[in-house]
Amino acid sequence: MIELTDLQQRFREYVPDVDLRFGQPLRNHTSFRIGGNAEIMAFPKNADDLRELLITSAILDCKPVILGAGTNVLAPDEGITGIVICLKDAFDGIEMVDDCCIRCMAGVTMTRAAVFAANHGLTGMEFAHGIPGTVGGGVYMNAGAYGGEISQICESVQVMDLQGNVRTLDKDELDFSYRHSILTKTNDIIISAVFRLQPGNVYDIRSKMKDLMSRRTASQPLDMPSAGSAFKRPEGYYAAALIEQAGLKGLRVGGAEVSCKHAGFIVNTGGASANDVKTLIQQVIDRVYTDFGVTLEPEIRLW
Repeated sequence: MIELTDLQQRFREYVPDVDLRFGQPLRNHTSFRIGGNAEIMAFPKNADDLRELLITSAILDCKPVILGAGTNVLAPDEGITGIVICLKDAFDGIEMVDDCCIRCMAGVTMTRAAVFAANHGLTGMEFAHGIPGTVGGGVYMNAGAYGGEISQICESVQVMDLQGNVRTLDKDELDFSYRHSILTKTNDIIISAVFRLQPGNVYDIRSKMKDLMSRRTASQPLDMPSAGSAFKRPEGYYAAALIEQAGLKGLRVGGAEVSCKHAGFIVNTGGASANDVKTLIQQVIDRVYTDFGVTLEPEIRLW
């Protein structure tokens, strides 16, 4: 029998009805397939579960780390001491609010939300089909692709603070900008989001989604573990173009490589460590700055 740490034991005593897993490999919960073990991973099924976890975390002086689908995260090789609260597949559910609005729980994937909208003849969310993260992560970072962004459709967001209090923020309070929302500067946790869409033709919507997915498949290394676009788009430039022009396609550090298919992606070719990825990111930043005087900023969240 594995001996529990004091923190594991106390969480199990305080929240016996919440799904808690001890020593979970973070590499199994991130698209990069990188990361050591989390001391505790919790999978709340609803807002009450989440509130209990947050209140317990405060009592035990253990600030939680929030994880969605793990598609934009580089988890550390040494793992996480404390608790990781995972919302993917836990905070689940989509519903119609009115004829043009849908409400999605934070753990719903962006692709599933886009398909739901399409099935109800609503257009405006096609760009999200194929974005691998959750609604919570998408709102948090104002995810976007192919000319569309969450900021264009997000009507409101329900959040919970670390004390378990719930409130609703409307779109004007979210301070959306490129790959940014006000939530990147707070400790609030997204519970759900309402998206306002427009009536459209189901056939046309599905055709557009199919076309965008084909473009993704043709241009991006979707067959290899990565965290999506490694760098934000610098103003006036495209990160992938600068990296390619610097001759960095195929550059490797350990098991981490600048994708030969799309220079904006860093992929795990097998056995890459978080340190490999961070070292490679820094080499790319240094080289692009030397060659072009442009400073790239990582889009990947480096835990």
